[in-house]
Amino acid sequence: MRKVKVRLRPIVNRINLPTILKTVILPGDSIERLFIATQVGEIFYIGNGGIRTFLDIRPRIIKLGASGGYDERGLLGLAFHPEFYYNGLFYLHYSAAGTQGPGALLESFKPAPCDQNTLNLKWTNRDTQYDHIDTVEEWILISSGQPQKRRALLNLRRPFSNHNGVNSLNFSPETGKLVLTTGDGGSGYDPFNLSQDEMEIAGKIIEIDVDKNTSIYSPPVVTRFNELPVPIQETLSVMAKGVRNIPGISFQRYYNQYIKYVGNVGQDLVESIFSFVHYKPIPVTQLIQASLMKSEPDQEGFINFGWRGWEGPFPASIIRGCSANPNLDEKTIAYYNEAIKTSVRRIKPLTSYFHKDPRPDKFWGTALTGVHPYKGEGIPALTGSVVFTDLARKEESQTPVKGVLAYIRVRPDCQLNDFSVIETDYNFGSQSAYYVNLGTNLDQTRLYLGVYGSMKVTDFNQGAVFEIIP
Repeated sequence: MRKVKVRLRPIVNRINLPTILKTVILPGDSIERLFIATQVGEIFYIGNGGIRTFLDIRPRIIKLGASGGYDERGLLGLAFHPEFYYNGLFYLHYSAAGTQGPGALLESFKPAPCDQNTLNLKWTNRDTQYDHIDTVEEWILISSGQPQKRRALLNLRRPFSNHNGVNSLNFSPETGKLVLTTGDGGSGYDPFNLSQDEMEIAGKIIEIDVDKNTSIYSPPVVTRFNELPVPIQETLSVMAKGVRNIPGISFQRYYNQYIKYVGNVGQDLVESIFSFVHYKPIPVTQLIQASLMKSEPDQEGFINFGWRGWEGPFPASIIRGCSANPNLDEKTIAYYNEAIKTSVRRIKPLTSYFHKDPRPDKFWGTALTGVHPYKGEGIPALTGSVVFTDLARKEESQTPVKGVLAYIRVRPDCQLNDFSVIETDYNFGSQSAYYVNLGTNLDQTRLYLGVYGSMKVTDFNQGAVFEIIP
């Protein structure tokens, strides 16, 4: 593939960790404004040459970084209603203050294929054994310019602190519905197999019909679809399961239909990007009815990414160092039976990249942080491609740490294709530069990159946002 070089144009610096980058036209305005949401709960926008505060919900966010500074909770999602210019509605997903719990397991988890007990764990005592509560809310920008909360759409109890999704709210231009991407609940290896259980909210991609008014402004805290009140169940459908953790979903118009791109963050082996056009979401009411009848719902056209049986193109594996040769690893299939069950139903990745890769023109990945199609002509070498970001190169020789930009060309048959690294010119000096987020404007002709100087959310004001330019 062709080698591509780009430049990074600084837009803003010395902000907190930027989790979301997207543009919208404010009511009464005439141009798109770049909005930046930070993990700690601030939402800014770029206007008239400076950065302005749109909303600050830091008091509503759970205390972050209590155990060492690294944290995957906080402000996770921001989406503007397709009619935002006229109705002022927007949506937030965040980890709520005052909801800290002890967690679902007392110690870290790793499956042992020879120990049946580790393969069939159940999440019991959910009311007390959980980590925190995430909320999805509807807000409105009123004429005075001060946003106000209107209602909560979902309150979700989460078993662990990680895998909550990021950039987790996006509106589908295809259906007009709000799409919520939820991670599998966290820990590692999905201990309770929540991602494959149709009743579990964790590990799914969910469509929410926000235009249906349920008259329920404070829904109960739940973990399963059948715990929701019926009016809320009727607003929900599930378009995919088998999710580990997703940095959002993006849509690319292709003639009279849309290609959907989803990145699934890997466990120990590989990061994967999936694409699909046709899908058939299952209404939550149908899932619940099938569960009550102890039957299987119609899954024709239903998307399954395969986790926890599959990690991208491979059966999910446990990696151990070889005692006889420290340069080699032993890989053991973690969940053989589940890999068999989902082997036919899962969709295959569009591309994957690896945590260890011997090829000289590739890189050792850490975690996928963004996926977007690029339709602009400003960077001709990338026009029509799909661009993605990885948090940090793993190669030990590289200090300080720096993230990775890369791209793939989508084949007409949508079969597996390889990727190429995008070279950047920016000199971060001695500062680490984790690539924490990739964003785009409304027509996908511009790309924005969120960078942070630390892995710790408690190391404040080390963030910057750049535009990717030729």
